[in-house]
Amino acid sequence: MAKYYSLFGKTTTDTEVQVVKENQIVIGYGYAMNESRYVVYKVEHINNRGYMYHLINTDTKEMDSTDIINPLSKKFGIGRYYDDVKPEFMDAFELAILLQEAQAKAKAEEDKAEKERIRISEVKQVGRKRFAEIFPEDAQAVIVGRLKQDESDIQTDYFASSTQRTVILGFSIHKRDIFSEMRKHASNFEETAYLSEYNKDYEHREKYSMGAGYYLGESKYHGWIIEKVPVCDRTRTIEEFSYIAGNEDNIRINKPSGTLPVNPKLEDKANCTMVEYSAKAVAVFGNTKPIKDELKAMGGRFNSRLTFNGEKIAGWIFPKSKEQRLACYFGLD
Repeated sequence: MAKYYSLFGKTTTDTEVQVVKENQIVIGYGYAMNESRYVVYKVEHINNRGYMYHLINTDTKEMDSTDIINPLSKKFGIGRYYDDVKPEFMDAFELAILLQEAQAKAKAEEDKAEKERIRISEVKQVGRKRFAEIFPEDAQAVIVGRLKQDESDIQTDYFASSTQRTVILGFSIHKRDIFSEMRKHASNFEETAYLSEYNKDYEHREKYSMGAGYYLGESKYHGWIIEKVPVCDRTRTIEEFSYIAGNEDNIRINKPSGTLPVNPKLEDKANCTMVEYSAKAVAVFGNTKPIKDELKAMGGRFNSRLTFNGEKIAGWIFPKSKEQRLACYFGLD
């Protein structure tokens, strides 16, 4: 026999006892004690759990389920209740129409969610390749700007914020939190440029329990802040920033003068071939001149006398450890 004990020991619910029927009205009370009306469209019994009641919100047409519905005469707080004195029921035909509308709404929301999952997956796929191309091999941290929105509620002493946007400002070859380094990268993005000027009040050191770490900005609750994200695992970092990098506008790295754009033309890459040169090396052949700076930045060494298909040919040689990054760069993964 399944039993559930409610908060503060007010009531005990035996879920093996059916308390409401199909078509019956149920009243729900939230944290603000606002009232919602539901109707039971199906009752089922689940082994080792008891009765499960499937509900439809009569206003929003959202579908839900619960195994605990208490009598209204013993109401003590938030939860779902049935009127145990004058039970109310919905007409069967009216419920049938409501169920059709609720199922249609649920299907539409499911389709919308699936489209969003596909969109996010496609953005991440682009972002993985884009981020891998700009991610230095010796990077120990990613310097980012985050736009914070205040979600606090002073009346309830609730303090929180949400991140509305993240931009990639640069990379660091160490994991130390140095505010002068953060200010240097702040100038890479017009919306964080004001943080490039020294302001002691903007330097926050909160490396303690429940603290927000080191960050540069006016407040952790609103406006832009700059912080460093340590690189513990290269593959995980690429995945972490894949969605952000999927939007090219979120990459605000100050590129040195004289370098080629972060994303060379597709035809430049198409004129090159990556091959397994040996058990410990890979090589890139073809018209590599348009992308030579990128190949050099990825750790490649140019050699005018490599052997390919029995012939001496110029190309770029890389250690085997660079194979995955090169595959991402050429879109071969």
